[in-house]
Amino acid sequence: MSIETHDELEGMKRAGRVVRMVIRAMEKALRPGVTTAELDEVGGRVMHREGGRSAPKMVYGFPGEVLISVNDEVVHGIPGSRVIQAGDLVKLDVTVDKDGYVADAAVTVPVAPAPERALKLAACARAAFARAMEVARVGNRVNDIGRAVEDEVRRRGFRVIRDLNGHGIGRTIHEEPSIPNYFDPRLTRRLTEGLVITVEPIVGETSGRFVEDPDGWTLRTEDGGLAAHYEHTLVITRGKPILLTAA
Repeated sequence: MSIETHDELEGMKRAGRVVRMVIRAMEKALRPGVTTAELDEVGGRVMHREGGRSAPKMVYGFPGEVLISVNDEVVHGIPGSRVIQAGDLVKLDVTVDKDGYVADAAVTVPVAPAPERALKLAACARAAFARAMEVARVGNRVNDIGRAVEDEVRRRGFRVIRDLNGHGIGRTIHEEPSIPNYFDPRLTRRLTEGLVITVEPIVGETSGRFVEDPDGWTLRTEDGGLAAHYEHTLVITRGKPILLTAA
């Protein structure tokens, strides 16, 4: 989507606000002993109260309100009976449709007391996102974002998980363009004023590859190492991007 009117921007901001509220509620409820199904219920309750709907459920038939992935699970984890333990690394990935506008964000939450390696991995995903924000502006190229993310991840000793990318968003979950987390010389499309995208570093502790579980949804690291994910929906401008899903 490319925002062209004030009403479109306000619609995206409203969707982003619901995403923020859902994530905050789930973070507050996240503790050892809670199940991922209980976290999903918390998130869904806030989402529906605010007039939002789960976009993954609407578009793809995902069996939950939000995506919750733990430890070596990279993305698309299905909420269920799994009990959160101290030391877990939990990814909360929320995509909301509100009044026809879609926004998406994810955070990685280490459950105390988390091992140092997990803390560093979560910090790496956030730092890679911050680096990307330095180049996510009008006139730069899609692969400038990928280069920034990949450089920061490598600098910190981790691996970009390839084939899991950011993307255009706005009227549905996945729109053009694709926003890889690595430098691809073929991706020379320039970022334009008003373009709405997600930037989402997805980082592996020791491997950049993943496998799919038999459930047909959950993706986990090929070698069983930890994974982290950090994402926001943003609008490209001539200066700093507008972060729709961040406070």
